[in-house]
Amino acid sequence: MAKADAWGAPGGKAFARREARGDGLAGNARLIAEPAYQRLLAAEPFLRRSIPALIIIFLVVIAALRFLSLMNERDQIERDAKAVLALAAGQMAQAITADPNVAGANAMDLLESTARQGAMGRSHVLAITDGAFKITAVSPLSTGWQGRTLDGLVLGGQPLFMFGDRAGVMDVSIGGQEWYAAVSLSGDRKFAAAVLVPQEAVFDAWRKMVSLNVTLFVLTAGVLIVILYAYFGQAARAKAADRIYLEAHQRIDMALVRGRCGLWDWDMVRGKMYWSRSMYDMLGYEPCDTMLSFGEVDEIIHPDDGDLFELANRIVEREIDHIDQVFRMRHADGQWVWMRARAQVIDPEAPEIQLIGIAVDVTEQRHLALRSEAADMRLRTAIENINESFVLWDATERLIMCNSKFQKDNGLTDRDVMPGATRTSLEERMLAFASERRLANANGPHGGVTLERQLGDGRWLQVNELRTRDGGVVSVGSDITQIKLHQEKLVDSERRLMATIHDLSLARRAEEERAKELVELNHKYMKETERAEAANRAKSEFLANMSHELRTPLNAIIGFSELMQQGLFGPLGSERYEEYASDINGSGKYLLGVINDILDMSKIEAGQFSLDREEIDLCPLIKETVRVISLQAAEKSITVETRIADAMRLYADRRAIKQIAINLLSNAVKFTGQGGKITVRARNASGALVLTIEDNGCGIPKAALGKLGRPFEQVQNQFSKNHTGSGLGLAISRSLAELQGGALKIRSTEGTGTIVSVRIPLKKSPPSVKAAA
Repeated sequence: MAKADAWGAPGGKAFARREARGDGLAGNARLIAEPAYQRLLAAEPFLRRSIPALIIIFLVVIAALRFLSLMNERDQIERDAKAVLALAAGQMAQAITADPNVAGANAMDLLESTARQGAMGRSHVLAITDGAFKITAVSPLSTGWQGRTLDGLVLGGQPLFMFGDRAGVMDVSIGGQEWYAAVSLSGDRKFAAAVLVPQEAVFDAWRKMVSLNVTLFVLTAGVLIVILYAYFGQAARAKAADRIYLEAHQRIDMALVRGRCGLWDWDMVRGKMYWSRSMYDMLGYEPCDTMLSFGEVDEIIHPDDGDLFELANRIVEREIDHIDQVFRMRHADGQWVWMRARAQVIDPEAPEIQLIGIAVDVTEQRHLALRSEAADMRLRTAIENINESFVLWDATERLIMCNSKFQKDNGLTDRDVMPGATRTSLEERMLAFASERRLANANGPHGGVTLERQLGDGRWLQVNELRTRDGGVVSVGSDITQIKLHQEKLVDSERRLMATIHDLSLARRAEEERAKELVELNHKYMKETERAEAANRAKSEFLANMSHELRTPLNAIIGFSELMQQGLFGPLGSERYEEYASDINGSGKYLLGVINDILDMSKIEAGQFSLDREEIDLCPLIKETVRVISLQAAEKSITVETRIADAMRLYADRRAIKQIAINLLSNAVKFTGQGGKITVRARNASGALVLTIEDNGCGIPKAALGKLGRPFEQVQNQFSKNHTGSGLGLAISRSLAELQGGALKIRSTEGTGTIVSVRIPLKKSPPSVKAAA
């Protein structure tokens, strides 16, 4: 108690400083500074209220003065404009009265001189009219008023035309636009002078001035409003700052209470201690404004948690300058409360030592730590007693804990598994594994790592490693030796089963391939069947068509030969028998041509048609072909035009090219009407000869174009049904073109004509090629 009195003994200047400091702490604890904005507004309330009114009055006065000035200036501009109009009109009228000839040929000179003297702009209109107010001269001429009556143009200006100068300058309307007009009559009223100007042109400069003044007024008003806004904003911010200051103190007090934390101030010289209200609340004591003595505080500290006097002596002797200690203090209800006190010497160099710090209630944390220790012990006991090996690593791969099973499986001693050992160093001291492989994890790459290890004694372990929330790794190893033995048996059985399945798969694949081959053969058979049926139908149609073609010449041959044999018309030397002999000859040649076409088509289809390629000069060949069919064309007055260059050569079979040209020209002559035209052209296109035969005959129906060129096919329509033929000409031509690597195309419009194009490559090929079927 003597020690407590020694610490609490007051004396001299130190006591005075304590009193001052105590008053200061009490004042700081209870004093709330008067808000700055209240002081500012209370000092000048009249100024604060009058500033907005003054600004508004200033703006209104400025706006009113400028408005009156602008309106006065507008009136002045209007008066000046009207005076100029009246003066100019009177001057022109006087000039006309003095010399009526001026209103004639020299009228434009009068108008221009008047405009110059009156300093009139381009918007002013000066006009001279006759007694009926018909405009005889006007300036500028761009108005288009020349020859029109002025009273018809001007609306609302009747007094001007009646009284002239006495009517003054009036507001009139021209074309829906407001004008100022002045009219002056000559002395004999035979002429009149008028000067007009649009009101828009008169006030154009004034409107720009109004716009400029409005803009300047708006800018000035905006600046003043911004200044006013800034003034009130500054006042509002000052008020908000004071409110924040008060709320901050309230929040600090509330935070200390809710956080079970208190502030304390220890005057080491006088042995007095100041507690915040939250310190009293934590310990359940009634708050008081007086400072506590050293002895009062020492009485409620547990004696087993340290000596407060010893701690104070160490601070006074400058051994330490801060405190961080956990101890128990007695609650008002008699229980012990664990407190953690932290403090710092305010000024270690000062002659008088003073500490200020905080105290936090850590009772719950203390109890939680005790419960955690008990739970940790139970957890370690449970891990030690499991059958699996267990090891836990932290985020830096240092050992936290493991069980004896892990030590036994890896041949580690107690010294090796000290907490904090690195994983790398520990793995170097482990027994070597017979084998190790990593297994796929069903949960993906983030599901951890699964390893299979075979130990040196033959046992198998499955090790599962998982990441903990703090970044560490937990590893659990299970003995799977029996599972591996059963797995080997299962793998052997599975291998035999897979071999059987493989054999079955091969057999099934072979069956599928055979089924696929059968399907392909059936598909080819169906296609060949369709082709055979189509060919059979075509040949049947061909034979049906050829029955007439073959019978007609044979009947003629047989009939005429019987007549000649029987001599019914006299001896064989008569002229009538010569006509029969000519018909027999013609029928035989026709029949021979049909049979030759059939034989040529049969050779081509059988692949027995040979080609003898040589270099051919196309122009003479085509001209020779044209001469062959020229007689047939002449009978029908058909014009055949040839457009082929003289120096055009190709490497092909001469007989085939000639037959193609004859067949196509014969068809063109056959199906071209009386007086028609046939054009034969040939050109080089991309390394090939393109032979084109165009006619303006009956044409071919669009639906029948697909049949053309097929063997034994004929197209019958109202234009071609009376023509005879085997129907093999186009088929032979197409086949001969294809045998030489070319192609035949037909374009036709029914009733307009047909274009047949044959394309034959120009490149040199082997001298003889056997045609393929």
